[in-house]
Amino acid sequence: MQLEIRPDPAEVGRARRWVRSRLAGSGIGGEEPLAETLILLVSELVTNAVVHTGCPAVLRLSLPGGTAEPSTVRLEVADTSDRAPVPRCAGDEATGGRGLALVDGLADRWGWSVEGAGKRIWCELDRCAAPGEAEADDGGAEERRSVEECRSVEECRSVEECRGAVPAEPEPAYGGLAYEVV
Repeated sequence: MQLEIRPDPAEVGRARRWVRSRLAGSGIGGEEPLAETLILLVSELVTNAVVHTGCPAVLRLSLPGGTAEPSTVRLEVADTSDRAPVPRCAGDEATGGRGLALVDGLADRWGWSVEGAGKRIWCELDRCAAPGEAEADDGGAEERRSVEECRSVEECRSVEECRGAVPAEPEPAYGGLAYEVV
C-alpha cells in the first residue's frame, strides 16, 4: 500500500490518518502499542521528508497477512532528494533534532538507501516484540551500517555517537528539526 505525499506540512496528519485506516483493517488495533509506535514513526519520517526535501514523497506500508504468528510491519518513505539523512545531537533545550534518534529507539530495524534519483528511508516493527527490544539479526546490522555510511560527511554523527555526547547547538538554517540534509 502506498500514499503519495505533497511537500506540505499538512500531509503529515493525512499520512497518520491513512495509516490508522489501514491498521484498522489489518487486525492491528488502534490502541495496540505497535499501532501507536507506528503512527509516531510515520509522523517523524513524513515530517522529515516534507520539511527537509521540499519534494514530493511516497509513503509505503507493508502489513502482515495474519495475526496468529510473529510478523513484521514495514514503513518506508521515498523521496526524490539525493541528500542523505543525517542523525543530529539535539541539546536539552532544542525543540527538534531528535527524529532519527526516536526512529532508532522505537524501530526494531531501520536504515536508508539510494532509490533512483532519491532515497528511501525505512523502518520495521516486529509485532510480537516490544519496540526496540528485538534482537537485530545480521541483516539488521548490515542495514544499520548503511545509515552510518554518511560518516564521510564531516558534520555527521551516528545516533550511537550522539548518546552521551555533548549536545550540539541546532543549526539555524534547519531550525533544529528532525534531520538535516547535506
